[in-house]
Amino acid sequence: MSGGIGTIIPLILMFVLFYFLLIRPQQKRQKAVATMQSELKKGDKIVTIGGLHGFIDSIDDNKAVIKCGDGSRLTFDRNAIREVTESAAGEGSVSLNK
Repeated sequence: MSGGIGTIIPLILMFVLFYFLLIRPQQKRQKAVATMQSELKKGDKIVTIGGLHGFIDSIDDNKAVIKCGDGSRLTFDRNAIREVTESAAGEGSVSLNK
């Protein structure tokens, strides 16, 4: 019977190790991104997943209109916003790249 427990313990330890090294940090990152995307507001300086830099001109539940440097306005899905580089209230830089 002790031989069976001896083979199960390393598997349990591997699962615990994977949880703390891979799964838990990924869940924290996803929660931080979801929080950032839910707190977006007009005037925030943002960067999209594709690397476009601009300001949020208007925002609704699913889409954001981003004003670029040349004055053009582009519509993106809210989920396409990677980070807020400067808040509209001037709170400083917020980055999720860790």
